Amino acid sequence: MSALLARRGLLTRAGGSAALLTLAACAPDRRAGGGRSFFTLGVASGYPTEAGVVLWTRLAPEPLAPDGSGGMTGSAVDVTWEIAEDERFTRGLQRGRAVASATWGYSVHVEIGGLSPARPYWYRFLAGGESSQVGRTRTTPPQGAAVDRLRFAYASCQQFEQGWFTAHRHIAAEDLDLMVFLGDYIYESSWGGDHVRKHDAAAPETLAQYRNRHALYRGDADLQACHAAFPWIVTWDDHEVENDYAGERSETLWPRDRFLARRAAAYKAFYEHMPLPAAMRPQGPDMRIYTHVDYGTLARFHVLDDRQYRSPQVCPRAHRGGSNVVGDACTERLDPSLTLLGAAQEEWVDRGFASSPARWNVIAQQSLMSRLRRKNAAGELQVWTDAWDGYPAARRRLLDAMTRHKLRNPLVIGGDVHAFYVSDVKRDYDDPRSPVVASEICGTSITSQGPGYARLTRLAAENPHLKLADGSVRGYVSMTLGRDAARAGLQAVESVKQKGAGLRTLASVVVQDGRPGPLVSGA
Repeated sequence: MSALLARRGLLTRAGGSAALLTLAACAPDRRAGGGRSFFTLGVASGYPTEAGVVLWTRLAPEPLAPDGSGGMTGSAVDVTWEIAEDERFTRGLQRGRAVASATWGYSVHVEIGGLSPARPYWYRFLAGGESSQVGRTRTTPPQGAAVDRLRFAYASCQQFEQGWFTAHRHIAAEDLDLMVFLGDYIYESSWGGDHVRKHDAAAPETLAQYRNRHALYRGDADLQACHAAFPWIVTWDDHEVENDYAGERSETLWPRDRFLARRAAAYKAFYEHMPLPAAMRPQGPDMRIYTHVDYGTLARFHVLDDRQYRSPQVCPRAHRGGSNVVGDACTERLDPSLTLLGAAQEEWVDRGFASSPARWNVIAQQSLMSRLRRKNAAGELQVWTDAWDGYPAARRRLLDAMTRHKLRNPLVIGGDVHAFYVSDVKRDYDDPRSPVVASEICGTSITSQGPGYARLTRLAAENPHLKLADGSVRGYVSMTLGRDAARAGLQAVESVKQKGAGLRTLASVVVQDGRPGPLVSGA
């Protein structure tokens, strides 16, 4: 065992070292009760490049152990990883060791290199004489390469109690290059009605509690299947920490130090359960997750973080932080100093727009970017302050950057609002002559309850830029990017209250190359 411990962290090609012994012979059997699996939380991959990918698992024979340990105790464990060009692990095999330690909840993050571009790979982990499930991943095309097609899906908002994760089963069955998750991967709170299952504990605050909340969600078989089917890229929204938090401010106005301790715990648990590169490893309550992912010259994903750096929402409810629905009396909303992304990220976005070689620029962010006004009982037009409507100057800066750099085919994708929205993104919503600068396709939730169809159809008169609005269904968006057009299917699960429910395409959306503004059919 001491020889193994001395070689922790070694990543070596198969055949390159006699030290690469099988774990069946060398690793201690730490499975609780002598038979429980290490790999109860599945496997995942993420953040692909042309030569590599991040592989993930977490050892957790007792995933909901009260202390958040996953049932692991004692010293670190050496875990073997394998990746190959075929599912039987006979061709192009790489093998190496990584360390699962208590410091990071016995999670494993392996950054693989030396792969070929634009092809599938299969991977697995071994520990204690046991093999994990086999996952499939895919590298990106070479940088600067001409690419004809990219297929991906995106989703958000999966409240565990409110439905089964059937949408993930349907996503896993698709032929995709990539999965994009846009926030609210877990929910810290219990809310809504007609629950099909329950959270295992009250709202988390400590690291152990956040670890267990992630483990509860990660135990879902359909979610595990989706993670194992293709690489993921992710961003977060609010419920990974606390509803409606903004930067360092809690919705419930906790003291700053207490809230930042909670945020640090939440961010660490998030890292421990996602296939994230080491560059995203949190430092206390700070964790940079915004990034770019390129697919040749066809697509660039600009993955944003609109929670960690945002200004607190203005005009909140009495004695509260967080969002509110406000009218023109809330002039603070127009303050040009308000930011959703923070100054450093805004500068990074500007540079990314300026340098993008892509035909399609996908702005992967959390919420609805287009303006959404509604009338109250008195007939006053109001907006919700937690989305981009609460930060109109920040939205204008982002759209101005698109225009200034002549960003090609900007596509805004988002979630958060538990409804499908398809919209023209305009620089100035008060000017009917203002040009359309981008196309927005906002996805509904995986399970989280949303507004009814009738309520959203009444918004059309106040929001003529909307092409579709439907909050009555749960599901996801599948999208194909090609040279001539981007084509999206709004996929609706027939019921999240029934396991294994079917799927239908609610509507299809097309955005033509060089012509901003989505075209909707079949709704």
